[in-house]
Amino acid sequence: MTDSYIALDLETTGLSPEQDRILEIGAVKVQDGQVRETYETLLNPGISISPRIRELTGITDEMAAGGKDTRTALEELVAFCGELPLLGHNILFDYSFVKKNAVNFGLKFEKAGIDTLKIARILLPDAEHKSLTALCCHYGISHERAHRAVDDARAAMELYLRLIREFPDSSAELFDPKPLAYRPKKQGPVTPAQKGYLNDLIKYHKITIDVSLDTLTKNEASRLIDKIISTHGRILR
Repeated sequence: MTDSYIALDLETTGLSPEQDRILEIGAVKVQDGQVRETYETLLNPGISISPRIRELTGITDEMAAGGKDTRTALEELVAFCGELPLLGHNILFDYSFVKKNAVNFGLKFEKAGIDTLKIARILLPDAEHKSLTALCCHYGISHERAHRAVDDARAAMELYLRLIREFPDSSAELFDPKPLAYRPKKQGPVTPAQKGYLNDLIKYHKITIDVSLDTLTKNEASRLIDKIISTHGRILR
């Protein structure tokens, strides 16, 4: 087991690291068993937040509009994490979003991780529900703002410590960081040609879209062009 790590949690606009975006980052730096520092920020995802995500997180479009741009937040997070491993509940989910954006921005982010969900599945096989909220309730861990990033990161840290205390005879290896494997392909930004054509389509069809064109990748721009054409048709000269 380790006593130095970054407890990490993200709130996102959806479940796919390839198609959805980071909405909030919360990270807690633990060194020698002590909380040393926290990092917490909202991000402006450049798209409207769905009603489901607004209800789940309490984060509104107005709140997100004042957040940092994704590149700035990712650069700060990578610097904050340094060489420490990550810890989280289903940590590969959070890592995949960070890694995808890190690759796009040319940042190095190769990490090992401690997954409290995997540990709980092994040590608590009879627990009916193994979500972070359910396990915090089971152990009486304070978790008042569920689905807010830094609160979830702290809760995962507390759960990790509780499981270590609860199962002192378990193999120490169970609580050790394991390599995190996620290999996204780099996605370049929207090209000037794509941006120009999208603006032409929007004006021609007199439509509005809920995404900032400047935040699109080439793949996202291609999908949006196809969606507009399939729904409204091509520009007729």
